[in-house]
Amino acid sequence: MRIDHLYVDPHDSEARLFLHYGDLSDSEQIGNIMHNTKPDEIYHLGAQTHVRVSFDMPEYTGNVVALGTVRLLESIRQSNCTAKYYQASSSEMFGAAPPPQNENTPLNPLSPYAAAKVYAYHMTNNYRDAYGIFASNGIFFNHESPRRGETFVTKKVVRGVAAIVAGKQKYLYLGNLDAKRDWGFAPEYVECMWRTLQSEKPDNYVVGTGQAHSVREFVETAFSYVDLNSENYVRIDKRYLRALDPAELVADSAKAERALGWKPKVGFQELAKVMVDAEMRRIGLPPVGEGDELLKKIFRQRWWAVD
Repeated sequence: MRIDHLYVDPHDSEARLFLHYGDLSDSEQIGNIMHNTKPDEIYHLGAQTHVRVSFDMPEYTGNVVALGTVRLLESIRQSNCTAKYYQASSSEMFGAAPPPQNENTPLNPLSPYAAAKVYAYHMTNNYRDAYGIFASNGIFFNHESPRRGETFVTKKVVRGVAAIVAGKQKYLYLGNLDAKRDWGFAPEYVECMWRTLQSEKPDNYVVGTGQAHSVREFVETAFSYVDLNSENYVRIDKRYLRALDPAELVADSAKAERALGWKPKVGFQELAKVMVDAEMRRIGLPPVGEGDELLKKIFRQRWWAVD
């Protein structure tokens, strides 16, 4: 798991993190967890989050992403829980809508995942309006870090770069290099999630950097950081192309900045360097160093700094 470094045996007096088994497709278990834990805040991040896979598994994606959200909201309603609820919505919901996208941009999903997220988004609004639940949507654009899942393109790229440098891989196979996304640093987005639930009233917020970069740019940045030419190593595999793919997703986060006092600080180039250095270290190679130093500086300056 990606939280192994945080986990402490529950028998330890210093333990602060406790795990509960559950499944977003199991209403009864969700209700039991709600009843037993009586949470103050709920951050719903669970989903089948791989957009390309959602075309292969549309029914499962809808069951977990869309109906899983309803099961959580319904368990709050039925248990009379006073917890504040955060719904992790997605920029993929905007689909073909022209950039930049904000809270008033029409939703136009182009994948089963995006369509399921639209349903979850509207149901969150519905439960807020109908039952008075403190339920907020955070419409996050791509948020990345060294802990990103291995099937996502940024992580796939930096893992490929490190493997190529180590001589363990010859080529990196990717899909659409021209797709443009708004990529930010995940810890900053988590801060925004927390700020959202500290507000006096629930609301919906678009969260991103406001800058678009193509997959090709990320690839070139990652390879050039280790002094390699990406053109020598990148190959296109049509299996990784989506049936439909948003052309450009760019956030207009003016509302979040105004209402929550939130604004991103880590830029695109910095993000790529942080992720490459982490992968170099993971594979057993010395990192280039700039990303490591940046990461230390970031965590010294932010309120969520850890030892």
